[in-house]
Amino acid sequence: MTPPTPRPRGSRQARGALELTAAMVLSGTLGVFVVESGVSSFTVVFFRCLFGALALAAYCLLRGLLRHHGFTRRTLALAVLGGVCIVFNWVLLFSAYGRTSISVATVVYHTQPFYVVLLGLLLFKERLDRHQAGWILLAFAGVLLVADLGSAEGPDGAGYLLGVGQALLAALLYAFATVIAQHLKSVRPELTALVQATVGIPLLLPFAHFAQTAHLGARWGWLVGLGVIHTCLMYILLYASYQKLPTARIAVLSFVYPAVAICVDFLVYGHRITPLQALGVPLIAAAGLGVNLGWRLLPTTRRRPPADGTPAPALTRIGDTR
Repeated sequence: MTPPTPRPRGSRQARGALELTAAMVLSGTLGVFVVESGVSSFTVVFFRCLFGALALAAYCLLRGLLRHHGFTRRTLALAVLGGVCIVFNWVLLFSAYGRTSISVATVVYHTQPFYVVLLGLLLFKERLDRHQAGWILLAFAGVLLVADLGSAEGPDGAGYLLGVGQALLAALLYAFATVIAQHLKSVRPELTALVQATVGIPLLLPFAHFAQTAHLGARWGWLVGLGVIHTCLMYILLYASYQKLPTARIAVLSFVYPAVAICVDFLVYGHRITPLQALGVPLIAAAGLGVNLGWRLLPTTRRRPPADGTPAPALTRIGDTR
């Protein structure tokens, strides 16, 4: 039997880019599904986990992924722990939508890459160079601008600040889940997502307010959509694209998510960000790209030649350990 002709590299990357862009566009519409469902964040996440787990289980069953799952006790325990982080990350983010806005919560939430760097520094003693530290500081300057703390004045100010804090904490939990996922490379990502969604069902059962669903009617579609579209389909597209794209392309395309969220929030709910908030968005975007792509924020330094005329050593980059 003749083996299949390998797909050209350019075609493979183009398909990956389309898959990742589609996943990011779907992510950007997430807030509308949450808000339109009209139920509490715990209830939303419970049904997202329920419908998402059912859809992912059906997909994994049809693809035959359940027969050779590759889980060990250790990897299954890590997947469950990551699921706890993911589930409460969703609860906090969805709650932040109502306290701030979809735009503000999403942009603040998009600081996860910086938390991953900081967790690597704290947990695994990874090296943090001056450039990374500079990008992180720049990102949080952008967060302060996007958060628009002036909006915290007035009777709803405390709730607004709480929403910003919830988005930041959600980003931290997502970063924990990302670090955990780095130790699950032997397991298909679809199976990891299935475990994470399944974990949320018993975890959130005591907190879900089922009385809120008594008169949902057609709004059940929003909850089903969160599970089938934003959990099953979105994660399948996301993980498929990661296998085809270099890190640089992934880093750039990931910013489609907050851009779409800002546009959707304006088109559907009329929420627009202020000029000051708009200044913070490119700061966060540039910092995210800088961290992911290893850009140098600070200029290189040139050593002065010794006074005795000895030739100066070669140019040394800031952050080199030589």
